[in-house]
Amino acid sequence: MSPTAHWAYLFIDRPASESARACDFWAAVTGTRLSELRGDNGEFGTLLPEGADASVKVQGVASGPGGAHLDLCVADVGAFVEEALRLGADRVLDAGALVVLRSPGGQLFCAVGWDGETVRAPVVRGARLDQVCFDVPPSRYDAEVAFWSGLLPDWESRAGSLPEFHALVPPPGFPVRVLLQRLGDEGPGGAHLDLACADVDATAAAHERLGARVVSRHPFWTVLRDPANGTYCLTGRDPWTGGLPAA
Repeated sequence: MSPTAHWAYLFIDRPASESARACDFWAAVTGTRLSELRGDNGEFGTLLPEGADASVKVQGVASGPGGAHLDLCVADVGAFVEEALRLGADRVLDAGALVVLRSPGGQLFCAVGWDGETVRAPVVRGARLDQVCFDVPPSRYDAEVAFWSGLLPDWESRAGSLPEFHALVPPPGFPVRVLLQRLGDEGPGGAHLDLACADVDATAAAHERLGARVVSRHPFWTVLRDPANGTYCLTGRDPWTGGLPAA
């Protein structure tokens, strides 16, 4: 049986020069407080919810615009990494307790040890940050769907609401979902974060008051840019279950 992910962390990756803005903004929208900063240059911070286990972190990156990535927390890092490699991942960095991997579609993610986290953070003002969306070039999309479906076999792997989406839905209580989005061209892929919102327009207005800017509006989601210039989406999903609302 494949090694199981017991918990996960969504990483908000932003340029180091903008990480303080990112920390302030994302702590406000998630109703959390920022931990003491860690790392050689104070580049890592954890967003701490009241009465629950953390599942969101902020990282200041030394180069590039940033984006998002996923840390999967497992009981046996070595076994999980071997399974990921067997399924087609590449090992980028091995620091023992933390291994950086690259999926067949080019997405960086990490395998780390599980520290017993079990309690999911609550919905905050009708919204919850709960999903990483991997934006995948068309030529790599099928391989990426197969990879994540194989790596997370106890998750439900299913077609999304539109032909370009594929969802991986974790067991109840897990803090993070994965959405794969097939891009329209062979440009570089990436990753961004999604919030599930009971009212997308109301949440967008609240985020604008905190310094975000609306980039585009669509029937079921709105794209925004945070004060650190990172793109994310507000989606019309049930913030308690993560699923689409009942028709």
